[in-house]
Formats: sequence, C-alpha cells, structure tokens
Amino acid sequence: MRAPAAAAVLLALMALAACSGEEEPPQEIVRPVLSTVIEPKTRQVQGFAGTIEPQVSAQLSFRILGRIVSRPVQVGDTVEKNQTLASLDPVSLELSVQGARADLASAQAQMANAAAAEERQRTLLASGNTPQATYDSARQAHDSAAANLERAQASLAKAEEELGYARLFSDFDGIVTATGAEVGQTVSPGQMVVTVARADIREAWFDAPEDVAGELEIGTPFEVVLQSQPSIRAQGKVREIAPQADPTTRTRRVKLTLADPPSAFRMGATMTARRVTDVPASIVLPLTALLEQDGKTQVWVVDPANSTVSPREVKVGSRSAGSFVVASGLDAGARVVTAGVHSLAEGQKVAVPQGGAQ
Repeated sequence: MRAPAAAAVLLALMALAACSGEEEPPQEIVRPVLSTVIEPKTRQVQGFAGTIEPQVSAQLSFRILGRIVSRPVQVGDTVEKNQTLASLDPVSLELSVQGARADLASAQAQMANAAAAEERQRTLLASGNTPQATYDSARQAHDSAAANLERAQASLAKAEEELGYARLFSDFDGIVTATGAEVGQTVSPGQMVVTVARADIREAWFDAPEDVAGELEIGTPFEVVLQSQPSIRAQGKVREIAPQADPTTRTRRVKLTLADPPSAFRMGATMTARRVTDVPASIVLPLTALLEQDGKTQVWVVDPANSTVSPREVKVGSRSAGSFVVASGLDAGARVVTAGVHSLAEGQKVAVPQGGAQ
C-alpha cells in the first residue's frame, strides 16, 4: 500500500510542475495619452500685457535757478490745484522786488517834476515869456521821464513775477507719481522736481508687435482685465497708436481710453488687454501633435470604437510659436493625440482620460 500511495503523490507533483510551466499569454499594453477633439476655430483671442497709466501727466519744474528750501509732497500723495509742491529760497528774489519798487518810486518822482516843468513852460510859451526851444526841452524831459516810469513799472512786474516762480504748484488735482529733487538741492530751470498725474482720466497701455499694431484702428474695442483680480474688467477703445516702432523691441505703443474704469484700476496696475475677432474656420493644433517622418506630416487619430490609434496624413498650412494650422486631412470631431507621438504604433491601444481631458 505504501508503493501505490507514493506513486500517486509523485504523479500529482509532476502534474503541478507541468501546470506551472505553462506560459501565460502576454497582456496588451494600454497607454494613456493626451488628446484633443478637433473643433474648428472661428474666433481668435489676442491678449497683450500692459499697465494702467494716466492720460494726463505733467513733469513740473521751476522756471528759474535756485535752491530748494521745501518740498512737502512725496510719491503717492494726493494734491489739489494750486497747492504748493516745492519752494525755492526767495531772499534774492525779494531783494530784486524791493529794488524794482525803489526804482519805480524814483521814476514816479522824476515824472512828477518833469510834468510840472513842462506845464510851466507851456504856460510861459503861451504868454510869450519863454522861447520855443526851452519848452521843447521841457517836453522832451517829460517824455523821457514817462518812458523811465514805464520801464520801472515793467521791471517791478517782472521782479514780482519771478518771485512767484519760487513756488511750484500744480495746475490740476492729481497724484504725485515721481520726484526729481530734494530739499537743499540747487536746480536749474526746466529740471523735473515733481511729476503729477490726473487720477480721474486713466488709460491702458501695452506694446504690440508691428504686424498686430498695423491692423488696429482708432476706436478698435478691447476688454481690459486686471491681472491681480481677473473678475474686475473694463471696456476700452484705441485712442493712440505709436507711428514708429521701438528700435529695440520692434513693438508699437498702443493706448486705450477706458470707459468708467473701476477704482481697482490704479495707476501702475498690470492688466491684460484682450481682443476677440472672427476668423475663417480653421483647425489649430499644438506642434507636439505633429509627426514628421519619411517626408510626411501626420497626426495620430484615436478610433473611439476600439480605442486604437492610426496615423493620418495632414497638410500643414502655417506654423507659429507652439502651434500649427491644419490645411486639410482632418474633420471636426476627430480626436487627435497631442503628446508622445513618436512612441506610438499603428493599432496600439490607448486610454483617454475620463471626460475627454486634453
């Protein structure tokens, strides 16, 4: 009985060994891919980054040479019309005014004497008690005194006006956006001391490539979106396009007039100016979807029935940074692989993320 039992055990072990030696068929690899469904593009969105700037801004400077003794404003301060922004040392200017007033008083006295002398000589000439030459001399002295008086009056007015130049003020309500000189500094005429911008009239400025700027016209509408708060928006229209491109960047400055901009559109804030235009229907794909080999341009199309991919030859219309336009070879609704196109094989099974994520 022991021999048959041992034989049975041996047969069972041999059967198990035979079963374990059978190779399982290899499982087909299903590769996840990124893809997109073809939807012809009928609208084009252009976006340009820029800043909110004042439409009216003035660089204020003194008209005369002098040393600054006060500048009570700083960058960011709100100023009112005719508010003093800076002052020069007025001592020398006040002395000039005093001298001009003294000269005027002297000229007035000389004028009074000359007028009285001319009146006496006129009376004597009428009665025949003075020669004509004496009266002519008195009249000439009177005319000269009158001219000196007029000159003294003009000199006083000029001196008083120059005294007023020692005070720098704004012609409108606004915000100080820059300063160019400090207290104690001697400034020359025309040197920027304070820059003031009107806060009530704001614009959006951005730089556009020459080809884009050439397509714009005055009045072209844009949507302006604040980058820090995309929910805050305003409408704008092109007010000005720079006639020449910047020699370094080859871009042209475009200025948009904003219609009732929100208070969040502060000067210097970054924004994006967007323009939506209708374009002929076209299919645009990322360059990562393009497979170029053996002189052919192809894309991988996903078969929704069996989740396999097959190459589809297409004709490329144009290329730009990161994308290309399909001139022919694809129809709307087709799903195209957009990444890893060089590692796929025809008929390979792929997995598309739930929801058709790209």
